[in-house]
Amino acid sequence: MSTAAVSAQAASGAAPASNGLSADTLAYVEQLRAIALRALVRMYLPDERRFIWCLRKKDGRIAPEGNSRRYTAITLLGLIGEDPKVVQETLQGATVHDVCAGLLSDVGTVTNLGDVALTLWVANLIDHPDRRAAADKLALLEPLNPAHYVVELAWCVSALSLSTDERLFGLRDSSAAQLLALAADHGIFPHTVDRRGARGHVGCFADQVYPIQALSYFSVATGHADALAAADRGARAICDAMGSAGQWWWHYDARTGRVLEGYPVYSVHQDSMAPMALLDVHEAGGGDYTEPLTRGLDWLARSPELNGATLVDTEADLIWRKVCRREPRKLTRKLQAVASRLHARLRVPLTNTIFPPKAIDYECRPYHLGWILYAFSTARMERWRQAVRNRT
Repeated sequence: MSTAAVSAQAASGAAPASNGLSADTLAYVEQLRAIALRALVRMYLPDERRFIWCLRKKDGRIAPEGNSRRYTAITLLGLIGEDPKVVQETLQGATVHDVCAGLLSDVGTVTNLGDVALTLWVANLIDHPDRRAAADKLALLEPLNPAHYVVELAWCVSALSLSTDERLFGLRDSSAAQLLALAADHGIFPHTVDRRGARGHVGCFADQVYPIQALSYFSVATGHADALAAADRGARAICDAMGSAGQWWWHYDARTGRVLEGYPVYSVHQDSMAPMALLDVHEAGGGDYTEPLTRGLDWLARSPELNGATLVDTEADLIWRKVCRREPRKLTRKLQAVASRLHARLRVPLTNTIFPPKAIDYECRPYHLGWILYAFSTARMERWRQAVRNRT
């Protein structure tokens, strides 16, 4: 398939072979999409043409904090597939092209590989005339340097797989080869390419999702069967490790594929990052993961850690960030990393008893809402609605 076809697939979602989501799940996703669109209006800074870092609730008051180039790029990815009138309402009169132009205007000064890759990803999907600036900067940042994070490398592969510029195909193929080399037989990816440091054996959930997605895009662009197989293997691995109530767990041992530390459970993993990766690999020709996708959404709707309550706050019209342990400075994560470093099967016991996962992080970030719109694009939603109509 041509890279132009990959772009179209990523923007709208190819028709899945399965029957899609149930009517009840679709209704829940529509609720999440509506919250996302309303909340993004509150998160956009028109004078800067950037989205904020987060909305945070403190002492009963919800206030914005900072701004983020990275979150702006991700949010634009979600907005690309929305109705232009809705986009202009969200961006207060601007378009995705306008905001992307702002990101491209100073991309030459950006030193973070992930931020540049995300900018190129957006620019490629909308065929922005100035996208070459992001491609040139990405090459200068040396994606093949093994000191990079796996997430950043995966974003490079996604962005390059969605490019129609033949001059970038060599970099695309070599970046994908490096990512593919990290794909273990059990399916779990590490955090950094060179696996450096005391936590070099640890891979977080994002380290799984973005490679699954990237290798899916690469396989569609090139027909690379091994890339699709690795993406599908990664998807099966995270589904097999899923919590009994539908939790997408946080940290894994990249040597063995086992879960190292489950908490926090992030809402963005449940309602967008896992769904988009599972849908992308399925649409590239991999397995059908509708059942675990639905279970992840069910956890968000009724979290046992919260006694059946939810991180979806209809009164605040936001989705809070995570359910986490009551502990000092991510202590459990550090202890489990050290213990498993000593021996792959060693774990610190009684962590759920000593540090129960009952706390809520009252923070909402725009990239989360952008990924909801990207995973559950209007085109995908319409196909699922049609499938529901056909079944009734």
